[in-house]
Amino acid sequence: MMAAASGGLLGGCGAERGGSPVEGPVIDGAEAWHVIVAGGEPEGVAAALASARNGLKTLLVEKGSALGGLMTLGMLNFIDMNYGPDHELLTRGIFEDFFKAMGNAFDVEEAKEWFDKQCGAEPNLTVMLDTEILAPVMEGNQITGLKIRRDGLDEVVRCLAVIDATADADIAAAAGVPYTVGGEDYGAPGTLQGVTLVFEVSGVDWQAVTHYLKNDGDAGTGADAVSAWGYGLEAQQYQPVDVNMRFRGPNIARQKNGNVLLNALIIFGVDALSPASYNAGVTRGRLEIPHIIEFMRENFAGFEDAAYVGSAPRLYVRETRHIMGEYRLTITDVLENRDHWDRIGHGSYPVDVQPTGPGNFGNIIGVPDIYSIPFRCLVPLKVDGLLVAGRSASYDSIPHGSARVIPVGMVAGEACGTAAAYALSHDMSFRRMSADKEAITWLQGQLTRQGAYLAEYTPPRMAVMDHWAYPGVAVMRELGLTEGGYSNDYRLENELPSRWALQNKINKLMSLAHDRTADRGDVQIPLWEINLEHDEITVGDVYLAAAQGASQGEGASPGRAEWTGGAEEAEAYLMDYGILSEALAWRFPDREAIANYGQLLYILGMLYTTLMN
Repeated sequence: MMAAASGGLLGGCGAERGGSPVEGPVIDGAEAWHVIVAGGEPEGVAAALASARNGLKTLLVEKGSALGGLMTLGMLNFIDMNYGPDHELLTRGIFEDFFKAMGNAFDVEEAKEWFDKQCGAEPNLTVMLDTEILAPVMEGNQITGLKIRRDGLDEVVRCLAVIDATADADIAAAAGVPYTVGGEDYGAPGTLQGVTLVFEVSGVDWQAVTHYLKNDGDAGTGADAVSAWGYGLEAQQYQPVDVNMRFRGPNIARQKNGNVLLNALIIFGVDALSPASYNAGVTRGRLEIPHIIEFMRENFAGFEDAAYVGSAPRLYVRETRHIMGEYRLTITDVLENRDHWDRIGHGSYPVDVQPTGPGNFGNIIGVPDIYSIPFRCLVPLKVDGLLVAGRSASYDSIPHGSARVIPVGMVAGEACGTAAAYALSHDMSFRRMSADKEAITWLQGQLTRQGAYLAEYTPPRMAVMDHWAYPGVAVMRELGLTEGGYSNDYRLENELPSRWALQNKINKLMSLAHDRTADRGDVQIPLWEINLEHDEITVGDVYLAAAQGASQGEGASPGRAEWTGGAEEAEAYLMDYGILSEALAWRFPDREAIANYGQLLYILGMLYTTLMN
């Protein structure tokens, strides 16, 4: 049930732009709002527009001086697009309106004007800029408003529902919603994808840039009238002054004044949840940029006369919290192109996990054709009256590499604002709504009427899913221990190049098993690791390592014997405990042969499954 209120409940659910104004509810004798949207990110604007157009008196609260968040204050004006198997645009509705007006690379000031104009045209929408959100207002586990500060004065604004569109799910976290941070969910606590400080330069010869990138012999680079991408090999030669940074081949977008914005500088060691760390990251980035510009003048065609103009007011932060919702999107959902009954949108962007430190380069885990976003991912656990849009919604950290992009977030935001109309008019909680097929059918129909694309489809089947080793691949991918890159190629027939392919994977796997069985008390998988001393890893070596690892689960699995012996005994041991089956034994014909990735990933995936059961 939503918070008790009287009067002014819903002026209709027609989603008409600029529709008639409605009266808000009365809560505890005072005028209030149907919906408050926290955060003026693109996701928040989409949520607020959808809410207002569906007849709800809506308040949008933003701490900054402009709407658009990452697109405007973060100056990230190069959009990560999502197209389907037939190159159809997947992210439609309000995002498509923006895309048609602004294009794939847009002028930041024009984007600010677009967001302002859209919000200003809605009589049911009020925007508060330069307003700090201090805390959620709670009644038990129900959120009923926000405590805010503007013009130096604190006040409480009350409502029937809150949509958290802050980048970091700040409201949800403060209200008590459980969450993980960074790579914590796959055994990498403390790891966060690097942040970026977008910067602006003048004096770039766009004609020279275009000519060079179209003729550099690299099919992965290019340029058009307003955007360019490339210089990757050149950027690799840059030696950062701050060793905890990296300069990579930039995404470049022109502004109407002739200047260009560059998304290229990755800053490591920034925890955006810590104001001190965040501010230090901004300072570090600004100190590094002049050195980068000097390097570009000497090494980037067309940048010979480049001059520093400034940097974005905000960092481009890729990752902080990942909330726990009624459903948590998995990497298997994404890379098996799964559809969901409660879809509120689709995505297809590559699963792009950016580097977390100067010692790694990140990974493309794989590239989906199409997947759907469940409404349940927007409904947080434990707190009622709340929806969460944006990159911190209920996605595992690995698939978040795809689902975090702005177009998907705007689709989710529009779904949140529209869902509020149904929930409030039917006096139904979002949690109950997430399990109600009639409610979801209405939501999907209304989103479609608003221009959303919600195709029900048969999931395209990736070739790797028909490989005999795929069950192990899927498990190892969920653990962050394998990736297929842009071509979804897991190199399953390739021989292992060195001992590290086995040693690093099994040691990480066993560490995860230890951590994830902590709540079993005295049957927790013990900490264990191997240290190999030879590089040619045979099938027998894989058997030996897996058998030793499996024997660590003796206490967790009553009746499991402690293992001792050689490769032949190890093979029999793995057979006994179902890690290797008779049906697949012929895939491992020679214990003395160099193992391949298919054999390794299958055995280790089954080892983990056995340990956890």
